[in-house]
Amino acid sequence: MGRLILAVLVALASVLIYFLYLRSPPPLPEIDLEEWWGTELSKSKQDDSIKPFKVDFNEVMIKDLKDRLRDRHPLAPPLKGVAFEYGFNSKQLEGWLKYWAEEYSFKERENFFNNYPHFKTDIQGLSIHFIRVTPEVPPSVEVIPLLLLHGWPGSVREFYEAIPYLTSASRDRDFALELIIPSLPGYGFSSGAKRPGLGADKMAVVFRNLMHRLGFKKYYIQGGDWGALITSCMATFFPDEVLGYHSNMPFIMSPKVTLISLIGALYPPLVVGSNVQDRMYPMLEKYANLMEETGYMHIQSTKPDTIGVALSDSPTGLAAYILEKFSTWTQISNRKAPDGALTKQFSRDQLLDNLMVYWSSNSITTSMRLYAETFNKRYLGLGLEEIPTNVPAWFIQAKNELTYTPIWALKTKYPNLINETILDDGGHFLAFQLPEIFSNDVIKAIQSFRAWHKNNKKTEL
Repeated sequence: MGRLILAVLVALASVLIYFLYLRSPPPLPEIDLEEWWGTELSKSKQDDSIKPFKVDFNEVMIKDLKDRLRDRHPLAPPLKGVAFEYGFNSKQLEGWLKYWAEEYSFKERENFFNNYPHFKTDIQGLSIHFIRVTPEVPPSVEVIPLLLLHGWPGSVREFYEAIPYLTSASRDRDFALELIIPSLPGYGFSSGAKRPGLGADKMAVVFRNLMHRLGFKKYYIQGGDWGALITSCMATFFPDEVLGYHSNMPFIMSPKVTLISLIGALYPPLVVGSNVQDRMYPMLEKYANLMEETGYMHIQSTKPDTIGVALSDSPTGLAAYILEKFSTWTQISNRKAPDGALTKQFSRDQLLDNLMVYWSSNSITTSMRLYAETFNKRYLGLGLEEIPTNVPAWFIQAKNELTYTPIWALKTKYPNLINETILDDGGHFLAFQLPEIFSNDVIKAIQSFRAWHKNNKKTEL
């Protein structure tokens, strides 16, 4: 028996040593910069021009939406004593639907969306929508480009409150930010792919090509949720172009990180500092919460078109499905709040604006396909999380984000990690919820990226 136990221990130790120290990262995959996602017919008619675009909530769409909100089946009443533990509370939903149909000012909100310049351009057979905000600054101030990417179920609307902070000029720095804020392919006002395969890694190529279309050969990138994964792929694929990578949702999916995190369950101080220990452990509690909050992910990774039929046909269903995420992903304890604590952090108009991006463009189905195109054998087999990138990185991790990734794990992917900002507040939709804190952190990161490049040039000389 003793020999058997020893053999098992030796085998486990060997596996650990292999994954932690001996296993080489996979090779960088081949990158097709011209991979086509449109129809074959459109390939010969690619238009490289950049055209102005306006968000339009037309009267036909508005009437149809109001009719659907009015002519619907009665909602099943919630169970006694249940708040948001079973999902969006139907009693609370009635108030949201009434506001959307009767008080939400469609034309006023349309004008709000159009406060910033919108454009469209064709990239690889996709019609890509983006907002471009160029600050007005004196000639002595350098204007530098920053690509901002949203995730699901968010949209470009998440960044509106942050735009004034991000584009502001300051006497304390010699640069100002020009913002490029696209809708992901299949989200909002960007068209979806016509064939399978457009995962996060492929979208990274699309946005690299967008930046080149706009004349930017070198640029900074920022992302959360899907935007975090796409920008991480950009930093991996194009390290000579990306000047710095900032994310409010860094995560590493690699065997090495998983193994060490599991060991940490036995003795957390081995893995994570005491100030953030409760964000990773106890592991059973954290995984239980993830299991409760990620059922949507399994559906969208396997049968996005099925759930898409229901959500694209019913604004009531769409509201419940998306608004629930803004409740629990902002803070998990919101499940116990009678109203989901939605208006504690956001206004009704803010959240309905985001819903309107999906409803007015009929993009909920195409947006959810990103899960199926990424969480699959093809993408996971690339092992991109195990390929280090030398792009300087800076991360901010909110108190109530769904997951926390310790700094040692981040450095396995980003050896030039300059800083990790730990917040005692905030949730998943950080730019939307805390725009000033988010923006200040982004600006600090870019200041540090510029200093890093300057110092590296001196070292090379």
